[in-house]
Order: sequence, then C-alpha cells, then structure tokens
Amino acid sequence: MVRNWLSGTFTALVLRDFRVLWVGTILAFVAFFMSTVVQSVVAYDLTQKNSAVGVVVFAQGLGQMLFGPPGGAAADRLSKRFVIIVCQVTITLAFTGIALLLVTDLVTVAFLAVGSFVIGSSFGFLGPARQSFMFEIVGPERRGNAIALSQGVALNGARIVGPALAGLALGLTFFGKGGAYFVMAVFYIGAIITTVMLPATKPNPNPSGRSVLGDMASGVSYVWSHPQLRILILGYVLIIMMGFPYVTLLPGLVETAFNRDSDNVTILFAVSAAGGLVSSLWMASIADSPRANLVYPVSAFLFGLSLIATGIAPTWFSLALAMFIVGIASGGFQTLNGALVAKVTEQEYFGRVISLTFFAFAAFGLMALPIGVVADIIGERLTLGIMGVIVCVIVAVFTPMEMRGRRGAQVAKPLRSAGGGGG
Repeated sequence: MVRNWLSGTFTALVLRDFRVLWVGTILAFVAFFMSTVVQSVVAYDLTQKNSAVGVVVFAQGLGQMLFGPPGGAAADRLSKRFVIIVCQVTITLAFTGIALLLVTDLVTVAFLAVGSFVIGSSFGFLGPARQSFMFEIVGPERRGNAIALSQGVALNGARIVGPALAGLALGLTFFGKGGAYFVMAVFYIGAIITTVMLPATKPNPNPSGRSVLGDMASGVSYVWSHPQLRILILGYVLIIMMGFPYVTLLPGLVETAFNRDSDNVTILFAVSAAGGLVSSLWMASIADSPRANLVYPVSAFLFGLSLIATGIAPTWFSLALAMFIVGIASGGFQTLNGALVAKVTEQEYFGRVISLTFFAFAAFGLMALPIGVVADIIGERLTLGIMGVIVCVIVAVFTPMEMRGRRGAQVAKPLRSAGGGGG
C-alpha cells in the first residue's frame, strides 16, 4: 500500500529531465519565498506601514500583469529553455542590485518597488515557459502529477525552507537583509545551472500565422469558449486576488496584535508551508483521479475559513494553528487548480492558458496595496476576516458553475467524437 502511494505520488520523477527541472524549480521557489519575507520586513521596517509593503508587492504584481500575456505567447513561440534562462539571469541581477543597496544603506521603498517590478516582469515570462516546458517533458498521462509535484510539493517545501533561511539571515547581525538578498541570487544561479542541463527546445516563431497580439487574443478566446476552463481560471484569479494578500498583513499583525518583532513572521510562514507540504503530498497522489474535482472546492472554502480564523486568533499558538490550516487549504487549492487546468487544456494553448493562471498572482500583487491601506485604517484582524468571508462567497458562487461546465464538457466529448467519426 505504501509502495503504491509512493509510486503514485512521485511518478513523474522517473523522468530525468523532469527531475532536473524540478530541482531548479525548488531552488527558484526557495529564493522567491525568501524574498516574500525579506522584502516585507525591509519595507515595513523602513516605514512602519502596511501600505509600504503593499507598494512593493503591487509593483511585482504590476510587472506580472503587464508581461504575463506576452509571456504566454512567447512560451508558445520561442525556445522555452532560452526564455527561462534569460528570466533567471534577470532575476539574479535584480536580487544582487537590491543586496548592494542594502549593504550600502541606500535602499528605499522606491528602490524595492523597482526591483520587485523587474522581478515580476520576469515572472510573467518565466512561469508560462517553465510550465509549458514541463508539460512537454512529462506527456499527457503525467501532467496532473507533475503539476502537483512542482506547484505543490516543490512550492510548499520551498515555503518551509525559504522563510526559515530568511529568518536565519535576518537574525544574524553580521549577515542581515543584504546578505539574505545575496543568498537569493545564489539560489537563482543554481537554478540557471539546472536549466542549462536540460535539452534545448526549438523555437516555433509563428505557429498560428497570427501576430503576438493575435495569439494573446486567441488564448483568451479559447479559455472563454471552454466553460469548465473559464470557471477554473476566473475563480482561481478571484480567490488568489482576494485571499493571498494576507501575507502582506502578517508583519503588521505580528507587531500590533501580538507585540512581537516583525521578524517573527518567518515562523508563521514556515508553519503555513508545513501545512501546504502535507496537503500537496496527498494532492500529488490524487491529482489525476476524479477525487480532485471534489477536494478542489473543499480546499478553497477551507482557505476562506482559515483566513477568518487567522483574523480572530487570540493567542500566538492559535495564530500558528490557523496558519497551518491556511497552508493545508491554500496548498490543496493551488495544486489541484493547476492539475485540473492542465488536464483540460490542449497542448498548443499551454503557454497562453498558463499565463492567465499566473495573472492571479499579478492580481494578488495589485490588491496588496489597497488591502494594506485598508488594514492601516481598520486593522489587520478585521481586514483578514473580511478577506476570508469574500473567499468563501466566491467559492460558493463558482463551485456550482464549475460543476455544470464539467458535466457539459463530458457530454460534449462523445458528441464531438461521434461527429468526427461520421465525417
């Protein structure tokens, strides 16, 4: 039984190229989650305002929003390995530049925002290219498992290691915030090395005969014409946009509600990531099974409830427990959304469809600023409670719609097959 679970959970790792890509993904995720913590602490310490953290995250989201759609088209046209390497080099340089500013005491919120914009713009190209590359490597029979291992196990494992390393760096006086950014750059150098080890991919400059803008429009049209895919992506964007900015409120919550230094937020990130890792290991084993359709909305609704619990937690222990549940729920929700989207998307549209799912994190970044402003006015606790309620409402509205779309797709599939056979 254990052997069957292991083989089902890690089946995509039997492929050498996927293993190499997976290791590089882990290195990149560790650096990303280190930056999530460090940039929030740096921005908050510079101003003592949630809105300052929101400005930095907003800049990253703006970059992703502007460059995500062309990034999806690029993933379907250019050499995916080339796109990944260029983006990884750009992010490495951005981390190094911010590190130098910190070491020389020249850093400001404006500089942090510029660096975040560059990093977010790179993510707009990097995410779709990496996901599309992964789909090509594993083939259709392992897509759900590959998504779960990358967006679940690797991501949530990095969510544990990244904040832990960030906390260690921030706690060492001789190392500090500048040293943390240098470490992030080193992790991305490791990711570059793994990408170079992968086989070259050939560009497909104009697969459809359309312009880049035409390809972007066709990707949106494809998603909109597919009821299940449309609901999966739209619901995902809204939930990420309204729920995930909770991370920008944690430094302020830790200081104002629990009288602890903002550096303690790394403990909460690590606890949440542990919950996400536990969840994603299970999700990897069911991602390609029918159970994924049931567990997906349950995870999303639990995420909303756990945000409410985070807002009302009376003690540090209960806050940590709520964050553990946040990790379980959000990890399951993210992992299964990627798996479900991958299963119903045709290969020629991978890059463009994936770029729309990454738009969710651009929207999350954009919402971080207004949510930070609201939290400065009404407090972090009430803001978190409102966010949780909104997430629960979104799930309640979109779940029946997604179920109808899935049933419609199941009915249409045999009809299309019958029509093709009659031709």
